[in-house]
Amino acid sequence: STSTKMSANGVAAHCCETPGCNAEAKLQCPTCIKLNIQGSFFCSQNCFKGYWESHKLRHKKPRSPWFSEQLDQYLQYFPGYAYFKRAVTQFKNISGISDSSTPYNPWPYYAFSGSLRPYPQTTKKEVPPSIGRPDYADDPNGFPHSEQKVRGAANIKCLSDEEKEGMRVACKLAREVLDEGVKVADIGVATDEIDRVVHEAAIERECYPSPLNYHGFPKSCCTSVNEVICHGIPDMRPLQNGDICNIDVTVYHRNFHGDLNETLFIGEVSSIAKNLVKTTWECLQKSIEIEHIFRFAVKPGVKYREVGSLIQKHAHSQGFSVVRSYCGHGIHQLFHTAPSVPHYAKNKAVGVMKPGHTFTIEPMISEGTWKDEQWPDNWTAVTADGKLSAQFEETLLVTDTGVEVLTQRRDRNGQPYFMD
Repeated sequence: STSTKMSANGVAAHCCETPGCNAEAKLQCPTCIKLNIQGSFFCSQNCFKGYWESHKLRHKKPRSPWFSEQLDQYLQYFPGYAYFKRAVTQFKNISGISDSSTPYNPWPYYAFSGSLRPYPQTTKKEVPPSIGRPDYADDPNGFPHSEQKVRGAANIKCLSDEEKEGMRVACKLAREVLDEGVKVADIGVATDEIDRVVHEAAIERECYPSPLNYHGFPKSCCTSVNEVICHGIPDMRPLQNGDICNIDVTVYHRNFHGDLNETLFIGEVSSIAKNLVKTTWECLQKSIEIEHIFRFAVKPGVKYREVGSLIQKHAHSQGFSVVRSYCGHGIHQLFHTAPSVPHYAKNKAVGVMKPGHTFTIEPMISEGTWKDEQWPDNWTAVTADGKLSAQFEETLLVTDTGVEVLTQRRDRNGQPYFMD
């Protein structure tokens, strides 16, 4: 509904329906007028167009009871439908969900593992044609042809000095873009707004936001809240006090990708959330910089399969689990390539670190089970038990003597934002 306020002449005036805009609104949606939907006003055409993807959901008419009854009668003959229907009803009762309390529900029969729900999304953002882009950017299905050509190959590329410098620049810009996104992450701010800031910050630096259209991904960064492990799609849900939110940024600049992410506290978070996020950061640090005092864990001669042991040992010592479905990856001119870097122990990763290798380590640590599920959007990975998950990521360059953290924060001695 649209709120009202007093205009200058003392007459009640409407406020713009667009979230975050409290301007006086006089324009009405023509479709709402036609459908006799009351209380929908906008201050300008820009606000109307910008909020259209969410606003148009108000125009949808609910299905008639007759349709639901006919559908129910038809489905009752399918094996397992009665059990499925009971399970859905039980889940709704446990969660306190009703049809009236969830006006936006794209998957009415999906049993969510936790309390987070999808919200409407805004339209896909555009990138100026003057900015260089990866091959998948303009592919109708977002297919990364260059990655597929080398998929399955065990060979890990060693970068030349010129290529290393290209990676340093891309990673520096990626860090700057993430820093801009972090600045706006706060209570009441939608993750879609974070995505907007990230998108614009990338464009300002002549970068293409690498996630955009990668295998069809609709946004310019990933925002993973609470039980979301990774690949959360930014939407109109406002961040709430007590949330934890991961912002995952990758940019493509002059043929190179730079990739990193951080998990943030939104307002006052629980003690378990604090310990989980702290432990996840420590897992990343132990896997990168120091195995024992003054010894690098990442250096020439180290097997990629050894990284996971360092991470799992620390995560388990704090009572947490390590997600196994998603790994670190090689990165340079390709967004994802060899090597694969699992974060759990006793894995079968192939390869030995050599000077010139560039790759990510990005442990996903969960409060409860290590098992994950995926929302029907085919992107959002969540914990199977609905408990919290956190993640941190850096892009690394193996040097002759150790490691260079290409995406490290430039101030505060590289500490993450949750420590500020």
